Amino acid sequence: MSRTDTVSASIREPQLAGQTVVVIGGSSGIGLETARLAGAEGARVVITGRNPERLKQAALEVGALSSAAFDAADFDRIDRFFDELPAPFDHVMITAGGPYYARLADIDFEQARRHLDHLLLPIQTARKAAPKMRPGGSLLLLSGTGGRRPALGGALSSALTAALPALGKVLALEIAPVRVNVIAPGFVDTPLSASLLGDGLDERRNQLRTALPIRRVVGPADVAALAIHLMANTALTGATYDVDGGQQLLGD
Repeated sequence: MSRTDTVSASIREPQLAGQTVVVIGGSSGIGLETARLAGAEGARVVITGRNPERLKQAALEVGALSSAAFDAADFDRIDRFFDELPAPFDHVMITAGGPYYARLADIDFEQARRHLDHLLLPIQTARKAAPKMRPGGSLLLLSGTGGRRPALGGALSSALTAALPALGKVLALEIAPVRVNVIAPGFVDTPLSASLLGDGLDERRNQLRTALPIRRVVGPADVAALAIHLMANTALTGATYDVDGGQQLLGD
């Protein structure tokens, strides 16, 4: 093979060239990194977030086509967002929200009900977005692996962890040929993890660097790379994909 052939073989087309990717919760962490990588792969990117200032900065970072600041738990606002979003678009990823941990006696039911909206948000999004999406596009949901192991204080997170893969399978049938997949990360080194662990963050990082089979901590870019693959590979739907560096093998 000539040098010219070798160079040509090493150059590939962007995976998402000409497509539009919408990230609900795209102003930080996994959502921001997915938006950034989608843009690098040739996509037009639309992001949303709750904090207007942080969203404005994120939109500049990723060169977003547009952005919208609102709380994803406000379903009326979600409806209006998709009503106003120009069609067609190709992919929607939901990363908004976070886990809720509390022992049974300490559960704040108002707060718990708000977190249960994490199960209703994909349903509402699928209903509003799917009619405006191109066939073969995808809806990506974000779950986790931590809730698979029973733990004190994890009643709500365990229930949602179990529910999202089942929901993803049903939605994959309901809104076909739009595809639906679930990404289930373990610990990911994000601002959300920092806020949850506080002073214990560095200790957790060091523990995982030693214990994980990959000998490093999973970062937002690892999850984003999987998200882009699930968007680009049109044979994938109705499944849950773990990205945890082997954390589930450790038993802790």
